[in-house]
Amino acid sequence: MESFMVVTDTTIDEIELITQAQRGDRSAFSELVRIHAQGVMNVIYRFCGDVQIAEDAAQETFIQAWLHLSSYRPQTSLRNWLYRIAVNAATDMLRKEKRILPNALEDLHLIDPGLGPEARFSQQERTTLVQRAVLSLPEASRAVLVLREYEGLSYHEIAEALDIPVGTVMSRLNYGRKLLKDKLESKLFKQMEVEHV
Repeated sequence: MESFMVVTDTTIDEIELITQAQRGDRSAFSELVRIHAQGVMNVIYRFCGDVQIAEDAAQETFIQAWLHLSSYRPQTSLRNWLYRIAVNAATDMLRKEKRILPNALEDLHLIDPGLGPEARFSQQERTTLVQRAVLSLPEASRAVLVLREYEGLSYHEIAEALDIPVGTVMSRLNYGRKLLKDKLESKLFKQMEVEHV
């Protein structure tokens, strides 16, 4: 009798690449890096807001993934496993740097290209306010918020990626959204008052 394995977000081809990489095949691992590099970079950049730190943390993510690939089990999503390593690498680098830069998340496409110059400038200012507010969130809430809102992960995927219970994901997301709302309400209201004067 055959047994079936439940696979989430992991294709059969990817499982074969993982198996080959676990046996030491560097070209198979390189292909896995190619597949997941952009997603890992996006998560880290949105988490820390600095391209250089994001690149360094992404490199560290894949070094750690290679070193610990033998512990990965294909029953879980490779993407989520990599995201967990990525958030940890970014957190470590930020602690070493002891800084969070204000220009994070600038690749958010919150600006309507059909707007005139004044409206576009105003919307750019609002985008900057949102970016700074997200970066000011506590690390735990920021990680959950980035994975949910920008990467589109489900609560279960976030829980798996961060190795925390689903209830913790929900509470951190709720807390992060509340903090974000509180930070933005007064600032955006003040900005709108200035625009209408």
